[in-house]
Amino acid sequence: MSHKVLVLNATYEPLNVCSARRAIVLMLKRKAEAVEMSGRSFHSADRTFIIPNVIKLAYYVRVPRGGSRKVSRRAVLARDRHRCQYCGSHAHLTIDHIIPRSRGGASTWDNIVTSCATCNTRKGDRLLAEANMTLTVNPRPPEPHAFIYLSVTEVHRSWKQYLQYAVA
Repeated sequence: MSHKVLVLNATYEPLNVCSARRAIVLMLKRKAEAVEMSGRSFHSADRTFIIPNVIKLAYYVRVPRGGSRKVSRRAVLARDRHRCQYCGSHAHLTIDHIIPRSRGGASTWDNIVTSCATCNTRKGDRLLAEANMTLTVNPRPPEPHAFIYLSVTEVHRSWKQYLQYAVA
């Protein structure tokens, strides 16, 4: 049962992705309700469960915003849509500190970007102006739904209406 299910907050804000098994358990415990059904089913010894595509929690979960989300390589790559923020390449991606750590730069959302290995090597431990480089977009904390894209290889079409309203 590798089916993935979108989890919405009580306010219909996308929170996460879980397995179909976990979604069914949440629904059985009345902690969540199905919003969109898949048409697929899961069979136990004595019952059949229709697998949802989207569930909504029965209670509100407070979500940390902005800089309080943990900075990680995976999260930076997801925020930047797996594209070098200097040249736009999708190949050989790393992360780069805009103000290098050797010069006091912190590992914060506004100081880390996705960079291809070529651009990262070219920039080295210099500032952008010193390396004669510019960013395509100024970095910021990721949008809430960026973490949903980390969990799946394909976004189901029934999820799109909930993801389009997600804002940072």
